[in-house]
Order: sequence, then structure tokens, then C-alpha cells
Amino acid sequence: MQLVEWACEGPIGIATMNDPERRNALSSHLRDGMRRCFEEFERRDDLRVMIITGTGPAFCAGGDLADMPGDVKQAKVFLKDVIMWLSTPERLAKPVIAAVNGLALGGGLELAIACDMIVASEDAQFGVPEALVGLAPGFAIVRLHDLIGPALAKEMAFTGRRLSAHEALNHGLINRVVPADSLLEEARALAGSVLGSAPLSVELVKSAMNRELGGADLTYAVDAMTHLFATRDIVEGLEAFRTKRKPHFTGS
Repeated sequence: MQLVEWACEGPIGIATMNDPERRNALSSHLRDGMRRCFEEFERRDDLRVMIITGTGPAFCAGGDLADMPGDVKQAKVFLKDVIMWLSTPERLAKPVIAAVNGLALGGGLELAIACDMIVASEDAQFGVPEALVGLAPGFAIVRLHDLIGPALAKEMAFTGRRLSAHEALNHGLINRVVPADSLLEEARALAGSVLGSAPLSVELVKSAMNRELGGADLTYAVDAMTHLFATRDIVEGLEAFRTKRKPHFTGS
């Protein structure tokens, strides 16, 4: 089984994360598969729009906790790789659409908001639960508050609150909500609308709107998160997650 399936439908490239048993957790192998899709999409002049989606009950339920680094030095390398990977859709010249089915949590939400537009199924949920295990949402801390405002972004990051698809729409996080069985059809329709515009015009608009993204803010996110890997709380949080119990955090 391929962890990422890649298909081209004329000028539209579709990348499907395909690890449903693990809710498309962002393992190193899945990230590598997506990276190859990004590279082919950017390289091929005949492809003009990319759609990212997932199989099963989740678009992507976040990072793979089994991949977590064991010390601060490893953490900085790991975080730089993951956060830069998550920002890839916004750094591509051509537009990317997220077709979010089911859960988009942690890195799954971050991958979605790095895309230019989001179409969500009615059962989609969006959240950043990292603080519940002693982590922090690395990419979301430099993006989410600009999309939905600081008050709601803080509530989500502080408490793990999830937004339903309709709440996400009302707060401007996504573009539209559609029935689950027509998600890809609606994403293709949105891509088709983009194809009606001049390619260079679309690329210029994306470049202009994203011109201040991907610089010092991502470096800050890496540096800010690295120190968490030296805390007792992250050890407690990850162990509690593995054993399915409530963590006891001490702030140390």
C-alpha cells in the first residue's frame, strides 16, 4: 500500500494521504510521499492546481508521536524539517486546495491552512490539541491567529477545543462546507474555477498575498518549540497519551 497516492486529472494533481488505520498520521514516510507529490506538481508545467485529501475518517489527525525526537538537539532538526514541510503548500508557486474529510488535527490542521483554499466535508473537525500532551502547535502558532483572530486561536491552542466544519466556515478558516460524498467533486469544481483564470495572474496573486510568509516567523516557531523537548511535561504528556490516561503536568 502506498502511503500517498498521486493522480493527475488533466491540469489537476491530486495527492491522497492513504494510511487510514493511523488516521494519516504525519510519519516520516508519509511526509516523504507528499514531498514527492509537491515536487512533481511544481516541476510540471501542465499541472496548474493541486488538491490534497485523505482516506478514511481523517484528513490527517496530526503528527506521529512515535516519530518524536528524544532530546533537544534532535528536536531542533526534527522541528525544522516538519515545520518547513508543513509550509510547503504556501511556498509553491501554484495554488493548492485542501479537501478536508473528517479530522484535521495538529499537523493536519496546519497542512490544511498552509493550502490556499479549504473545502471541508460536513463531518470535518479542526483542532490543535498539542498542549494536551506537552507540545505546542508549531506552524499554527504563527498562522492560526491571523486566520481566525487571536482570541479563538488561543482558546483552541490552550484547551484543545475543536471547531466543526460550520464553525470553521463562520470564522473564515475555510472556504466552504459540502456533503462528505461530494467532497472531491466540489474540490475539483473549485479547481476548475481557478483554471478559468490566467495562470500567471493566479501565481502573481498568490505570491503577493504570501510575500511576507515563510521567513523569520517559521524560524521563531522552530526555536520556540525546541525547548519543550527538555521538559518533564512532554515526557509525562506522551506517556499519558500512550497509556490512555489523563496527564499530570507540573510546569517543569
